[in-house]
Amino acid sequence: MTVCALIAAFNEEATVAAVVAGARRHVPDVFVIDDGSADRTAERAAAAGAVVISHAENRGKGAAVRTGLARVLAGAWTHVLLLDGDLQHDPEDIPKLLAAGERSGCDLVIAERAFAKGEMPTARFYSNAIGSWILSRFIGAEVTDSQCGFRLIRTGCLRPLTLTATKYELETEMLIELIGRGASMCRVGVPARYNGSTSKLRSVRDTCRTCLKAVWYRYLRRR
Repeated sequence: MTVCALIAAFNEEATVAAVVAGARRHVPDVFVIDDGSADRTAERAAAAGAVVISHAENRGKGAAVRTGLARVLAGAWTHVLLLDGDLQHDPEDIPKLLAAGERSGCDLVIAERAFAKGEMPTARFYSNAIGSWILSRFIGAEVTDSQCGFRLIRTGCLRPLTLTATKYELETEMLIELIGRGASMCRVGVPARYNGSTSKLRSVRDTCRTCLKAVWYRYLRRR
């Protein structure tokens, strides 16, 4: 495998350098999409060794990932590793995904966090559980952490896709499209980590939006 990492970041100056440095210990090339940050996210990512692509204004996580994928898919990498810039995805878990990809040959490796009721906000626990259950029914494969964007994906499976999501529903769109086209999937357990920062994801609102979008992607959108 030849792997690059792609990090969508918005106002992550406090953590993005650590994420980039951690990712570079395991993959040689790291791209950061600075999604219109008002702080020094881009500067700190570049100083840590990332190639930075900046949006002039905030467009949403999905739009940022799509911008990054356009750059990655123009290259020769066989796989792209997606992770967030806020340290909730620990770069030290990257070898688990790489090993699973090498060992299994799967097109898609998903990191799944171990959630325990009472150890995370109640709304977030239930929104993730409900969203994961619904998505599992749609794609015909078990997914227990549908909102985790920590993934390793074969680039050849991404090239035929026309992704349209602009916000957090991108992860759902990618799963539905990839599995619907026959991509193989495996799952890797990782610890759930919280660094004290406030999540940009709004559990109820974004889960409802994602579920509605899942219906659209699965049943209504013309292919």
